[in-house]
Amino acid sequence: MRAPFDAETIEQRRDRTLHRLPALRVGGRRRALQFLEQAGLASLFAYRHLNLPCLWVAVCGRREPVFPQHSHRDPEVALAWNLKDELPAAGGVFYAKLLRDKPTFVAWALFPAVYRLFGPRADHRALYRAGELSPAATAILDALHRRAPQDTLALKLSTNLARPSQRRVFDAAMSELQRGLHVCMREVRYDPFTYVWDLVASRHAARLRAAARLSEDAAALALLRRYLAAVVAATPNDVALIAGGRPRAERALATLEAEGAITRGVAVAGWGGRWIVATE
Repeated sequence: MRAPFDAETIEQRRDRTLHRLPALRVGGRRRALQFLEQAGLASLFAYRHLNLPCLWVAVCGRREPVFPQHSHRDPEVALAWNLKDELPAAGGVFYAKLLRDKPTFVAWALFPAVYRLFGPRADHRALYRAGELSPAATAILDALHRRAPQDTLALKLSTNLARPSQRRVFDAAMSELQRGLHVCMREVRYDPFTYVWDLVASRHAARLRAAARLSEDAAALALLRRYLAAVVAATPNDVALIAGGRPRAERALATLEAEGAITRGVAVAGWGGRWIVATE
């Protein structure tokens, strides 16, 4: 049996990689982009069952911040929320509801790997016929293929999903399309407030060509290498989520272990289960 790792030592490493120290806190666009490029993947806010670097935590610059009750008045929440709109609109990072339908940032260096693993494998009409795309999501893609980009209201009107009673259907379809890397936010407009949506395949065509040159195993290896360096410790379920499946994750982990980049199957004193820990 492997000697147990110490949870506090791991957390101190994570304080650095996740910018959970006052000296490393994110205070604006430049530092935010540096953090996201280093992390590779990051969530907007902290979620209990999603082990990812977190932009809001990096804005707070401290370990385990408590989400405020009156978040609309909180300056740290406001900064993270504004960066969520500003950075993708300026082209600094990709952003979508990707992992577990949570807002996720993807650094451009990793975007081809992410698209290779999570992007569509067929034309959206073929996916619809195969039962892999909902009718509402298909209607939205049809509308964007006819004319793109479109703002949210225009999309609702062009798909006959503009009634208040249909809001859940539209929102679920947009989450489905973001999760499958079909659509992305192109612009934020403030008067009135709305998002402008585009097809990923049109807006990021050059990056999709790079994705096509990657094998699934190479993409999973690139993602897990960067991911584990950032989060330091992860469970088998965590890495399966990031790699898009256990078989891919297992092959990538075997390579990383052979390189000496990780240690697998270790006990962490103070935590339950067995962990994958990045080599310092």
